[in-house]
Amino acid sequence: MATLAGIKPDTANLMESIEEIRSRHRRELRDLQGRITNKKKNATKKTRKGVNDECAALEQSIRERHQAELLAVTGGNVDNDEDKSDNEDQKDSKESPRNILNGGAQEEEDKEVDADADADAVADKLAAASIGSSVNELPQQQQQPKKRNRQKDRLARRAAEMEEQASKAQEEASHMLDHKAIEQEKMKSLLAASGRDEYAIRPDGHCLFSAVADQLATVAGRSVQLVPDDAGLEPFRVVRHVAARYMKEHPDDFAPFLLASEDGVDLAAYVEKIRNTVLWGGQMELMALANAYDVCIQVLHDGRSELIRPAGDTGDTGTTVTVTDKDKETRPTLWLVYYRHGYGLGEHYNSLRPKATF
Repeated sequence: MATLAGIKPDTANLMESIEEIRSRHRRELRDLQGRITNKKKNATKKTRKGVNDECAALEQSIRERHQAELLAVTGGNVDNDEDKSDNEDQKDSKESPRNILNGGAQEEEDKEVDADADADAVADKLAAASIGSSVNELPQQQQQPKKRNRQKDRLARRAAEMEEQASKAQEEASHMLDHKAIEQEKMKSLLAASGRDEYAIRPDGHCLFSAVADQLATVAGRSVQLVPDDAGLEPFRVVRHVAARYMKEHPDDFAPFLLASEDGVDLAAYVEKIRNTVLWGGQMELMALANAYDVCIQVLHDGRSELIRPAGDTGDTGTTVTVTDKDKETRPTLWLVYYRHGYGLGEHYNSLRPKATF
């Protein structure tokens, strides 16, 4: 082997030792580079400067140690130091005496070193990007999308549904008949022909009885009280008692109306409700009051006029607002107006007072 390489045996052993040291040095540098990469990846903005200084110190320390080891082996004469070896390893390995001695092993080792250096360079770039880049600088597709606010979505859907329902209701209402407007239009001519002013009664369930009490005081000039027991009561309450008392005393005149109804209430129970509750009054109560007070009651409603006379009166029920001379001579007439659609609570009676004269 000495005659083949032209080198003495002890010189060959020395060269082999240097190559082993340099191979170990390269492995240590690769390990250090991996550690530096991990440190940089885990660094934060606050610790970045300290990590960079620490990595530089580690790299400087290992290079100084490597240089000292090579000087110790070669006795201060290093033909190929650490900086030159990286460039010379990339030359054609066929003309290198070391490859001739090592049988081509050095060429494979140099290829391994080049591949590791490329991997280390890529790792350095990734570490630099991880440390120096902010979240805003990352590509849009790498950022995590915002979490949807499900409660806001539900509220928005509910508001849209309510708006749609309101729109449908408005559309349906636009095609419906305005019964209130139609009723008021019909009342105009009747009120004008009556020559009277409409006086509004509170819609509290007692409107019929309150309207009759107002008419008795302003038109007939009569007291609503017929018996001493009703003294001190409110006028509408007195009128309720009068109607209930008359219906109770004349059951045959009113029981058939209840039998024909679908309520299934007997006369005694019905009379008790008329007397003491807010049960609305109607046709039966008007008939009872006309008889009890001996008056005619003119009711304007639904585009026509109806005159209710006391029992035993031979006159025909009128269909106009005209009151006969006979009625004027024998008994006064109470004037009411009845609305079926004019008020939100339902059916309602108002009083029609004589027009004021000045």
